[in-house]
Amino acid sequence: MQIRELDLKELVTVFEVLSQLRTELDYDEFEDLIYEMRSMEYKMMGIMEGEKLITYAGVAIQTNLYHKRHLFVFDLVTDEEYRGRGYGKVMLDYLDDFARIAMCENIVLSSGVHRENAHRFYENNGFSKKSFVFLKRV
Repeated sequence: MQIRELDLKELVTVFEVLSQLRTELDYDEFEDLIYEMRSMEYKMMGIMEGEKLITYAGVAIQTNLYHKRHLFVFDLVTDEEYRGRGYGKVMLDYLDDFARIAMCENIVLSSGVHRENAHRFYENNGFSKKSFVFLKRV
């Protein structure tokens, strides 16, 4: 098992796992968004078993007035075949170290209201619910 930053040459591999979470995205839109997010230094992190991506996390270090300097986790997903084996916790531990090294005060993420299993997972790993996220389409 290896945890490492993934590069743009691995987008097809990333999409195979990420699309299990982001089911509304097709590959072309995914690729366009990844290239656009490079300006915010979005990083693609992966737990690899050989050439197989097991767990994916898309993150960026950000700063704002309420979370201060923080690591924002945009995406966190383990391949369906490997769920329940502890890979998600391994990734969160890795991201915790990554955030500390980057001098972040917090790790922040948003999770859909219907994802109750994910909420339990995050709470069991030290996260607490702090706010609601509101969305209005324009």
